[in-house]
Amino acid sequence: MKKPSLMLLAWMLLGLAGCSSLPNTPAPAPAFEPDAQALAAEAERVRQVHSQLDWGFAGRVAVSNGRDGGNGRLDWQQGGGGFQARLSAPVTRQGWELSMDFASGQARLDGLAGGPRQGSDARALVQQSTGWDLPVATLGDWVRGVLDGQAQVQARDAAGRPLRAEQDGWQVQFGQWYEAEPGRPALPRRIDAVNGQARVRLLVDQWMGWEQ
Repeated sequence: MKKPSLMLLAWMLLGLAGCSSLPNTPAPAPAFEPDAQALAAEAERVRQVHSQLDWGFAGRVAVSNGRDGGNGRLDWQQGGGGFQARLSAPVTRQGWELSMDFASGQARLDGLAGGPRQGSDARALVQQSTGWDLPVATLGDWVRGVLDGQAQVQARDAAGRPLRAEQDGWQVQFGQWYEAEPGRPALPRRIDAVNGQARVRLLVDQWMGWEQ
């Protein structure tokens, strides 16, 4: 039986694919062999990122599963206790919201036909409920240019920041960066992630929560 939730998300994204579109994936930036000073600066940037517990961003996201795809708005709010991520159609504002409580390890997905759904694996919950494979468990790190110990960094830029990496089966490319400003370290502007036929492109339009 076809899931009503999959039909809802497909209509939301595919029916409005021409809205809030993202530019095509840029050519990979040239990789460098950063020196010790650059790597130390990158370690300090990561420390600053981790020290900011409450933050958020607003941006545009494009998803594809090899057959279907579309675009929408993504609003993300994160605090020390968890996060809320809302994907919405740019015109109707219909969509769904994923929330994660770090203490309990439970995720909740709202906005689906049939009511909310819960589970301990946020990525599996989204995929089973909507048919879309999204790296929601690690997206909060990637969007800040942070990789955990299991990630394999394949290339860095001259400042020591990651350009390409592999984590949890995803090939991640950090295409553009917002340079550091007073009260805010350098943060990615664009991320492209691929895992088989699943593709996610994210363009951050605005950062929130960083000291100005």
